[in-house]
Amino acid sequence: MTETAFYILFSLTEPRHGYGIIKRVEELTNGRLHLGSGTIYGTLTKMQNDEMITVFSDEKRKTIYEITELGKVIIRKEMERLKEVHSNILLYEGEFD
Repeated sequence: MTETAFYILFSLTEPRHGYGIIKRVEELTNGRLHLGSGTIYGTLTKMQNDEMITVFSDEKRKTIYEITELGKVIIRKEMERLKEVHSNILLYEGEFD
């Protein structure tokens, strides 16, 4: 999973529209990650096709996205993978001094 896809899915702790996702990802990464509309909507479409997210509602021209149960399984597995990466970094980072 790419970092962008991870943070988009990770930002869906509650249903959000595209701009809300962009802002939440910026908050989570302390402004390091800025998502453009092409990036976010392309990723959202792929995630929707892969049944990781669903359209919650489409009110006043704002599409609201919600994580699915499959999406929750996938994000939990990715978080476990990243915890392992983090653990290994802490164990072995001194070997690169």
